[in-house]
Amino acid sequence: MMLEANQILLLVTLVAPTVGAIAAATLPAEGDRAARILATVAAGVAFVASVLLLLSRSTQALVDPVPSYPYGIVVSPWVELDLPWVPGLDLRFHIGVDGISYPLVVLTTLLTLLCALYTCWRVPDSGGGPVRGRHLAALLLVIELGIVGVFLALDLVLFFVFFEVVLLPMYAVIAIWGGERRRHAARKFVLYTLLGSLLLLVGVFTVVASAGTADLVALSTAAGPAMPYGVQLAAFILLALAFAVKSPLWPLHTWLPDAHTEAPTVGSVILAGVLLKMGTYGLLRVAVGVAPAGAEAVAPVLGVLAVMAILVGGLVCLAQTDLKRLIAYSSVGHMGFVLLGIATLTSVGFQAALIGNIAHGIITGLLFFLAGAIKDRAHTGALGELGGLRETAPGLSGLLGYAAIASLGLPGLAGFWGEAFAVVAAFSRGGPFWIVLGVLAAVGAALAAAYFMRMLRQVTHGPPSPAVSSLTPARLAGAEVWSWAPLVVLALVLGLVPALVTELSAVPVEALIGVVGSP
Repeated sequence: MMLEANQILLLVTLVAPTVGAIAAATLPAEGDRAARILATVAAGVAFVASVLLLLSRSTQALVDPVPSYPYGIVVSPWVELDLPWVPGLDLRFHIGVDGISYPLVVLTTLLTLLCALYTCWRVPDSGGGPVRGRHLAALLLVIELGIVGVFLALDLVLFFVFFEVVLLPMYAVIAIWGGERRRHAARKFVLYTLLGSLLLLVGVFTVVASAGTADLVALSTAAGPAMPYGVQLAAFILLALAFAVKSPLWPLHTWLPDAHTEAPTVGSVILAGVLLKMGTYGLLRVAVGVAPAGAEAVAPVLGVLAVMAILVGGLVCLAQTDLKRLIAYSSVGHMGFVLLGIATLTSVGFQAALIGNIAHGIITGLLFFLAGAIKDRAHTGALGELGGLRETAPGLSGLLGYAAIASLGLPGLAGFWGEAFAVVAAFSRGGPFWIVLGVLAAVGAALAAAYFMRMLRQVTHGPPSPAVSSLTPARLAGAEVWSWAPLVVLALVLGLVPALVTELSAVPVEALIGVVGSP
């Protein structure tokens, strides 16, 4: 069959990292730096292809502003590709992109490109073994393949396959290039993720066995295959638990701090920036879209768990003594706001969850880049040993302050919208239950301000500590500037123009509300 230009772009976002990973991993040891550069080029090709996919939406808007699919469908792709995969089992390679998945696809390709660029300048120690930078770059591309595949998959079985692609490469990144306790953190990551994978597999089987199809487009249509209420409830609980492990959502979050703390800088950036979004995206796109009756039944429980994540994450952050661990626990709270938005089952809540996902990926990715740079220079991540950073490295200190105030939700920066409108969505549901949840979530936002201000006071203010006094190098390297600058700019641009995300997702969000049946 003859593919259209937009379908080719869709394939390039998957093929480019695949080819780049194979090429980088197979180059000889003497070509290690060349392999890292090659991996960066492959990541760049995937990023350009993902950006150009927006043109397919623009063209459609000029010709037909209303999606060709009937109202009530959750998945209304701008461009899709549906090919036979395993004909004997009636499985299809069905991928596509719409306003819900597109921002996450671009975020994934951007962060992978920045991480690949970062490896061209700095490669973490792998314990003196034969594994070198080219293997790290190749693994980053394989992880990109899996994450982008999850966001593009329009078939539940294909979704599960891509979901699993990420597991082993991320394990290797943590176990080989991580810190002193990297093996423990990697094993914990795998054990939790395998539990989530098992639940996801059972949930997918439940849906497919009941509906008779794995196609997300058919399953997400109001007039699609009807599943009994009991099946929807069981399927939603299984899927929600699976995605809660990956996100991770409280109380299934305990693998996250260890993984973040021990992972190398690029591993933490990918882990926080986009890998966690596989869970919240799956919860919204798959669990809510496929089993809306189950979502309505479990929504109050999700709301309580979301607020617990916000409050517990904030309180634990106040007690942290390690910089990377504090940022890791802050992700638990931020994902709580995303979950609260989804739990409200309102259009405002869904939009808050989507923009919160993107903002968290941008800001927390930047925070982990900065935390890694500080730890590499000072040779410690202990907050008590990092005082006076603004005296010796004002540029690094200023960027850390900028990222921190963006993460705590200062108006005008990206972190504000997801938190504020998740609270607004809770109030809009009405009734004492949701109003109390909204008030508690607002208290959690205040906790975020408290722990980030505490962090900045300990790290940037006061006289320079011995570790900070001998900081080397004090100036920012060129690769660091190029890796961080897009995130710095996006945190401001998205804060000033949130419509960059909300306009793209408006149609599918309203369609999702039509399926769920909430106001």
